[in-house]
Amino acid sequence: MSGASGTPYAAAVLRGLLAAGESVDLVVSRASRLTLLDETGISFRDAHWREDLEEWLSRGADGKPRTFDVDVARADLRHWAAGDLAAGPSSGSYPAKGMLIVPASTACVAGVALGLSKDLLQRSASVVLKERRPLVVAVRETPLNGQTLRHLVALDEAGAVVLPASPAFYAGATHIQDLVDFVAGRVLDAAGVPHRLYRRWKGELGGSRKD
Repeated sequence: MSGASGTPYAAAVLRGLLAAGESVDLVVSRASRLTLLDETGISFRDAHWREDLEEWLSRGADGKPRTFDVDVARADLRHWAAGDLAAGPSSGSYPAKGMLIVPASTACVAGVALGLSKDLLQRSASVVLKERRPLVVAVRETPLNGQTLRHLVALDEAGAVVLPASPAFYAGATHIQDLVDFVAGRVLDAAGVPHRLYRRWKGELGGSRKD
């Protein structure tokens, strides 16, 4: 997670990964902690990260508590501090299928595109790229200036999937959670993770209104 607005997207992706039985290495940037506090009122604390994460993941996109049943204690989940550049994901020899940056701020996009590796988030992304593993960058910003667009092109050329957090409406969304889940589902699609977060297009106009 980077510091862009869009913490519900990150929550939906995390729930999807855990529901699929995936092992997850979680990196929460310093800026994203401020965004999480602003958007949800939840403080993400290193000493209590499991409790804070469970409280956050159990909320819906509308902020309603206990919307989802999430058991972080039983999940195959590990949290790494953003400033820990000796963490497992900082090395190419660490076993990882790939990396999802959700949401991705323009600052994060720039840092990864330029190979700055100023924190564990950027370093891990650089490792994933050099190891030719999948990297999905769910950029969340609008409008986009030329500099950011050039950075996104550079990431695309490096092999990353640039996936704007752009919800679609053909799936029959009736709630904010539906729009969030569509983006999260597309992120999981790009990573090859099975899910049932949104209704897929079946080639029939108005199909979502018939279900």
